[in-house]
Amino acid sequence: MRRRILRKIVVTVLRVKPVSCAASVAVRNAFHRLQHGYQTANVIETLKRASEICEPSGLVMVGEPLNIYRDHPEFFVSSNNQMYALMKAVGSPSCKILYDIYHTQVNEGNIIPNMDACWDEVAYIQTGDHPGRKEPTTGEINYKNVFRHIYGKGYKGILGMEHGNSKPGRGGEQAVIDAYAASDNFLGARVVKAGIFSSASTIQHTGSCAVD
Repeated sequence: MRRRILRKIVVTVLRVKPVSCAASVAVRNAFHRLQHGYQTANVIETLKRASEICEPSGLVMVGEPLNIYRDHPEFFVSSNNQMYALMKAVGSPSCKILYDIYHTQVNEGNIIPNMDACWDEVAYIQTGDHPGRKEPTTGEINYKNVFRHIYGKGYKGILGMEHGNSKPGRGGEQAVIDAYAASDNFLGARVVKAGIFSSASTIQHTGSCAVD
């Protein structure tokens, strides 16, 4: 498994180097195959080796904790603090956290405090409201406050739109645009430049990290 993952990383580096995008690495579900400590050690070792491949090119992998209460039962890395510990153990500029606001709200809540706690390891942020996993303003998350906080921290990266549309067709697409425009209006005028919001599908996904 580890050799297969590392081969994927090599291929990914060759593919994405010309366009300078991040590579997403999920830690796959294998709760019942090994005890937690052994899985953790295997994840760290695999990510260290993958980081050695990525570092010369400047490519940054991002690991994403996924919620276990609604979408991914028994997923191995289900909290930002767990992913933070993994990133600190790996200790590479090419291995960082994908902070998914939707998953954080489902699994942990405390979106802003959790973001602050792991901020020095965050390289990429994804959006999505809850419940429903649709665009901002359709659920319980106050995205205007969240975007204000992200802006105040000086974040210059992409915000990946990892969600569906609440309405079908062109009306739904316009609703998404309007929702982001409203949430971006936290200083009385739009702050975020066009283009910072990106469909998460534009980020190169390399698959799962070996944990067994």
